[in-house]
Amino acid sequence: MTVFDSEAGAARRLAEQERIARIIEMATPVEGCGPSIPVAPARGPQVAFVPHVIMPDEKSADGYKIELTGWRGFNAAKSADIFDVLERKAARRKDKDGKPCQPPFTKGQVNVARLYRDLVERHDAGGMRCASLEARRASGPSGGGEFIDAFIAEGQRIEWLRQRIGSGVALAVRRVRPSRRGGAEARPIPDRALVDAICLHGYSFRAVLKRHGWAADGKNVKKLIAALGAALDRMQGYGGVPSDKPT
Repeated sequence: MTVFDSEAGAARRLAEQERIARIIEMATPVEGCGPSIPVAPARGPQVAFVPHVIMPDEKSADGYKIELTGWRGFNAAKSADIFDVLERKAARRKDKDGKPCQPPFTKGQVNVARLYRDLVERHDAGGMRCASLEARRASGPSGGGEFIDAFIAEGQRIEWLRQRIGSGVALAVRRVRPSRRGGAEARPIPDRALVDAICLHGYSFRAVLKRHGWAADGKNVKKLIAALGAALDRMQGYGGVPSDKPT
């Protein structure tokens, strides 16, 4: 064995050790979470949150109160989505006054994005059960009517949100110079494709740009952030549904 082989092997072992250490660090429950939460590499990035329940309270003006349900004062952990990641990145940056930067999306925008994600995931998962119930109903009387009614109502709500997204274009090829697009392969990025990529699939903005042939630079990322914010506002019911023409 040569000295070169020995050094190369040591470098590979060090790189592998660092890779495994990063996986374990990412899989370890964040500070403040309960000690019984295991280290789980499949969980991915996570954030801490305090579980709570809404309880009736006659003394409260609203008639209810919020009670924390964390185990012995510890937080729980949940998988971090892209909005958690963006919030953490913003908190690490400082503005001109030395204060943490504000995240790019408001609480209302994040809430409707997560609502859309949860509705679509639950609706997709319920499709198989709905098909099974329909098959049983065709062969004779059976239960499941309430589930199917709820399934249909959920689908209508998803469709309403998608109508609010509209059929506009977040980033149009003809409105950006070729040097800014990143090449002749750049394709328009519709608002719906942007919302689904970020909210449903958890892609980063740079990944969305690359998947559509665009240069993943800061200016294009800012345009997508602005376009997503406008779409999320429409999904909350603010403003009208855009036309097919990009603004």
